[in-house]
Amino acid sequence: MSVQQAQVVRAQVVIVGGGPVGMGLAIELAQRNITSIVVERYPQPQPIPKGQNLTQRTMEHFWFWGVEEDIRKASPIPAEFGIGGLTAYGTLLGPYSYDWYQRALVRPYYFQANERLPQYATEEALRRRVAQLPQVSVLYGCTAESILQDDDGVTVDVVNRETSARHTVRGAFAVGSDGARSLVREQAGITQTRDDHETLMALLVFRSNELNTLLARFKGRSFFNVLNPALEGYWQFFGRVDTGSTWFFHSPLPAGTTRDNFDFHKHLEGIIGAPFDCEFLHIGFWELRFAVADSYRAGRIFIAGDAAHSHPPYGGYGINTGFEDVRNLGWKLAASLHGWAGAGLLDSYSLERQPVFASTAKDFIANYIEEDRAFLAAHDPAKDKAAFEKAWAARSAGVASEISGFEPNYEGSPIVFGPPGGVSSAVGDHTWEARPGHHLAPQSLSWGINVYEALGEGFTLLAFEPEQEPEDTFGAAADELGAPLKVVEDTREGGRERYGASLVLVRPDQYVAWAGDDAAQAREVLARAIGA
Repeated sequence: MSVQQAQVVRAQVVIVGGGPVGMGLAIELAQRNITSIVVERYPQPQPIPKGQNLTQRTMEHFWFWGVEEDIRKASPIPAEFGIGGLTAYGTLLGPYSYDWYQRALVRPYYFQANERLPQYATEEALRRRVAQLPQVSVLYGCTAESILQDDDGVTVDVVNRETSARHTVRGAFAVGSDGARSLVREQAGITQTRDDHETLMALLVFRSNELNTLLARFKGRSFFNVLNPALEGYWQFFGRVDTGSTWFFHSPLPAGTTRDNFDFHKHLEGIIGAPFDCEFLHIGFWELRFAVADSYRAGRIFIAGDAAHSHPPYGGYGINTGFEDVRNLGWKLAASLHGWAGAGLLDSYSLERQPVFASTAKDFIANYIEEDRAFLAAHDPAKDKAAFEKAWAARSAGVASEISGFEPNYEGSPIVFGPPGGVSSAVGDHTWEARPGHHLAPQSLSWGINVYEALGEGFTLLAFEPEQEPEDTFGAAADELGAPLKVVEDTREGGRERYGASLVLVRPDQYVAWAGDDAAQAREVLARAIGA
């Protein structure tokens, strides 16, 4: 529902920023019976096609949020285009290219397939879902002017951008999902570590009928990356907004470039390697930088999405990382408000999510730039064609292992039973084994549904013929600690033996908290998992 002209409004959680990440959090909380107020500056989603690649993991979130079907119906990209892309050298239509970004390779390890659609279409679907939830109130057309916390809660002063009407919004907690220039982060006193590359980038949206014909050779590709030797590893990349005539494009630009002093059409033709028709719908600019908040929490105030981390839009990590933030944070806020969270549970949000993004930025995005820079400096087909082609073939062959190496995990988390010396990061391997701190791989249950369809809203204990009765051990511990627990029992064969344990404790965000065969320490296991 919408809140209009209210002078004082209250909810359990105040969310500043109602883009896709903020709306995702509101849905997550509502489905856990937590009320929220969302402060969102734009009455309608802004029609800029960023954040287009939705991973298999993100589509799992959408399935749990009840928007997966709506998202797929809204996609303008047919399923056969997938989430794949292509990298080319020099110009897109030149002789050297290979497939890149093959996340389809890890599809079996997730419950849902990926999807691709512009961010504004994702926002529209999330807004429709929010409108169905009475636990969520939205102040559209409003911005936060100040945020102040005390021992009992957080107060946010809000102004309507059109009427100048002012509201005071109050909640037990507040979450800033208000973008890279986050007011919430700044006023909460949360510092950032930044890596400014001092590179001006363009974001162009344009229409072209002839470009489809030019790219017909790349059947099923929806985005493209061109390596230009002069750009020292920085990408020129563009993709389809739809399968008709609309495209988006990012590229480094000379310092001082404006809309009026640069020929963007000629620039595009040089990158493609052929002339084509072009009508610009949007010309914008952004600065290439990495930034990560040094903590995602300051008392009762939390940050998520671009407010917590920002980076170049390479590889589709941004919006997907933001959604993972709020799936992690949502159940922990709900646990605290419902009274069963341990003292350390809310702290675990930052301890888990901050190092994962730091690793994403360092080990993947920045690493792409450094690897491309080194390759371009070392290999030039004009100087040594044979050596270049050998190196280019090696790059192409290495793509699959590179992509499968992206597997965010919380092995170093204080609330999971990770390995000794475990570190939370984005680097890992996809396996069927149920490993503490890692995403649970899907498996079929003997009665014909997927294990994901059987998971509870709280913790779930998967019990595959253990020696002890799970209700006598984990069930009793859950009753004592007040933690919600669903027990799912099944036989161990039929693929479930690949989990490698007869007992698997799954968190509300589908990460494994503990796996083993001995339930004797059930209380200790569950107490740690809730941050006690």
